[in-house]
Amino acid sequence: MKSSPQSVTETSSPLNTIDEISIIVAAQDLTPTMMSEDFLKFSGIVPKDWELSQQPILNPAAAQLNYTNGVSITAQPRTINFSEALNNKKPENILIPELVTKYIEKLPHADYLGMSFNPKMLVPFPQDPQIVRQYITERLLGSGSWKNIGKAPVQAGINLMYLLEHCQLTINIAEARLQQANKAPVAAILFSGNFNYNLAQDISPEAKIDGLKQGLNFWKSDFLNFRDIVFNKFLTVSESTETASSESVFPSL
Repeated sequence: MKSSPQSVTETSSPLNTIDEISIIVAAQDLTPTMMSEDFLKFSGIVPKDWELSQQPILNPAAAQLNYTNGVSITAQPRTINFSEALNNKKPENILIPELVTKYIEKLPHADYLGMSFNPKMLVPFPQDPQIVRQYITERLLGSGSWKNIGKAPVQAGINLMYLLEHCQLTINIAEARLQQANKAPVAAILFSGNFNYNLAQDISPEAKIDGLKQGLNFWKSDFLNFRDIVFNKFLTVSESTETASSESVFPSL
């Protein structure tokens, strides 16, 4: 099946993907007990009208708050993770970048270590589950006797590291299972990205805040770049011909 590569500016995808993004902030002195629901709302980090979808967790080892709008905030010693289920949201409607900006502005004296922007894309293939494993072990990894060990087909995952102009990008590709209520599990491929922004530790707190904000400014371009890489570098195969074309690696597309 022939299809043209998707532009990163398009809001819909050729596949029924499930997308999530997270922004992780690391700080030397961060403790989970600082992330109470009251603190987040009274400080103005979280809007007062947001409602929790379940009882929060708050103890010295971990804090977790899940909101009805798909935003979750999870804290462990030294890290806080803001995540959001996208559900086909347009980039301008994504909420967590503003939350992270407010968070670092409200806690300017934390000993920040860095941040990472982590998009995830789950690509389910309910009609042809075998193609998920074939894609990773045959198209990405090629042939070899290492695949024929044991009594079941080998399962594989791949970690790829890229040095971009402004940060380091890691992409993990792995088999996954999509579990839905009252339905059989569906085979899927999970693409996980990590755009990593470290901070120099010999700079002032003000410079660290500026560095975090500079990294945050890239979130939208990082997100669109990640989707473009997944769709146009991994899920299609471009051919050099007189008329450029792109052929899907999956017969079910």
